[in-house]
Amino acid sequence: MHGYLSRNVENIIIDRLRNNPAVALLGARQVGKSTLAKQIIQHFPQSIYLDLEKQSDLAQLREPELFFKQFKGKLICLDEIQRLPEIFSTLRSVIDETGENTQFLILGSASRDLIKQSSESLAGRLSYIEVTPFEFDEINQIENNEHAISKHWSIGGYPRSYLSSSDENSFQWREDYIRSYLERDIPQLGFNIPANTLGRFWRMLAHNHGQTLNTAKLAESMGVSTHKIRKYVDLLEQTFVTRNLLAYSGNLKKRLIKSPKVYIRDSGLLHCLLGIENIQGLLAHPVYGASFEGYVIENILTQLGRWKASFFRSSSGAEIDLVLEKGMDKIAIEIKASSSPKPTRGFWNAIEDIRPQVSYIVAPVKYQYPIKPDVFVIPMNELIKQLKLK
Repeated sequence: MHGYLSRNVENIIIDRLRNNPAVALLGARQVGKSTLAKQIIQHFPQSIYLDLEKQSDLAQLREPELFFKQFKGKLICLDEIQRLPEIFSTLRSVIDETGENTQFLILGSASRDLIKQSSESLAGRLSYIEVTPFEFDEINQIENNEHAISKHWSIGGYPRSYLSSSDENSFQWREDYIRSYLERDIPQLGFNIPANTLGRFWRMLAHNHGQTLNTAKLAESMGVSTHKIRKYVDLLEQTFVTRNLLAYSGNLKKRLIKSPKVYIRDSGLLHCLLGIENIQGLLAHPVYGASFEGYVIENILTQLGRWKASFFRSSSGAEIDLVLEKGMDKIAIEIKASSSPKPTRGFWNAIEDIRPQVSYIVAPVKYQYPIKPDVFVIPMNELIKQLKLK
C-alpha cells in the first residue's frame, strides 16, 4: 500500500489560493483531485470540505448564503462542483462582499466551458488549474528505474490504475472507469447520448489515435451527422479524456494540413479501449508507435502548459509531431519509439520550413546526443527537464 504521492501542482495551488479569492481544480474523474485538495487544505487551518456527491454534504448547502456566512474567513472546499452549478452566482456575491483571497477551492470533473456558470459568474475572481493523472516524474517517488517509463506508458497515470497490485487489476479498473464514465458521468453532466454510441465513438478515436480528425469519415462510419461528430469530439475533450492538437498556423507560403490531431490523453485508457492488457501486448500492436507519440506529447504538454503547442504537416509531406512556441522561442520535436531513431526526409524538410532554434528527436534512449548542429536525440524526461528551465 502506497502513502500519499506529492503532486507537482501542490505549491502552485497553494500560491494561487493565497493570491486569488477562489481556485478551481479541474480534471478527469479519479485523477486524484479530492486527495490533492484534502492535502492542500491542511495548509489552511479550520478549512471546510464538502463532497457534493454526498447527500449529507449537499444538504448543508440548502441555504448557501447562510452556510458561507457562518464559515466566513475559512477556506471552503467544494468537491464535484458540476453537481451544483447554480451555486456560482452565490459564490460571486460572497467573494465580492468580503474582497479577500483564499475563500474557495472548488473541484470539478468537467471543463469551465461545460460548467458555464463559472466563466460567467466568476470572471476575474477564479483561477483555473488542471489536475492530470500522475506525470512521469511524480511516479519516481514510487520507483525510479528503467522499467518505470514502460509501466507508466503501458497502464497510464490514473492513481488507482497505476497503484494496482497487478496488470490484471489495473486493466479491470480501467474497464470499470470507462463504463462508469459513459453510463454515469456523461448523463450527470446533462448529455443525452447513449452510452453504447459514445463508447463506440471513443473506441474509433482510439483506433485513429494521433491521426488528423476526419469528421466526414467518422460520421459515415457512425451513421450520424458531422455536427454530432464534432459534438462528441468536444465532449470528450472537455471532460479531459482526449486532446485535440491544433495544426501549425505559422506564416508560411505552403499548403498546410488544418485539421487537428486527436489523442486519447491517458495511454492506459488508450490501451484498454484497444484491448491491450500489458506491455507485451503493446509491443506487438500496430498502435505501438502512435501510442508512444501520444504518451510523450501528453507528458510534455501537461508539464509545460505555457508553451503554445501544435503539429506541422504540409501537403508535400513535410511533418513534425510537435512544435512548441513561447515568445521568440520555437522548438521542433519529433517522436520515435525506436532506440535507434532515423529521421525521415519529411522531418528535415519541415525543419527547413519552420526554422526552429533547436530540434529534438525524443526516443527511448539513455542519454542525449547530437546528430546535427542544433538537432538532438534525447530521452523524454531529459527534454522536459531542459524545457522547464527555458
